[in-house]
Amino acid sequence: MEDYGTVKLSRREQQIMDIVYQRGRVSVADVLKDLPDPPSYSAVRALLRILEEKGYLTHEKKGRRYIYHPTQSRHLAGRSALKQIFQTFFDKSIEKTVMTLISDADLSDEELDRLSQRIEQAKSGSMPSQ
Repeated sequence: MEDYGTVKLSRREQQIMDIVYQRGRVSVADVLKDLPDPPSYSAVRALLRILEEKGYLTHEKKGRRYIYHPTQSRHLAGRSALKQIFQTFFDKSIEKTVMTLISDADLSDEELDRLSQRIEQAKSGSMPSQ
């Protein structure tokens, strides 16, 4: 399986992965129900097969239906995608990445306090693992 950060997803593939992560497991019918302006049944089936070939999904057969589920947790997939963005768009600079994220966010005081706490932990070398 390829690293999620190295395999590009189309808009439709991203939409399908969002549905898969929300539901946990999906059939073609589930995706059709949740997908905005859905294409045909066979197009969704083909997209699920492509996502499986790219390493994002796996399936099991239940009766006559295939049930698809992600090969990685959403957290791990997100970390991999963020790593790719970090390397590609921010010159591998944590500072540039974080500054971009916080400048575009409407953070609460609590979120800012947690970020400050993480920065202090990083300075002291006592960062908790994720």
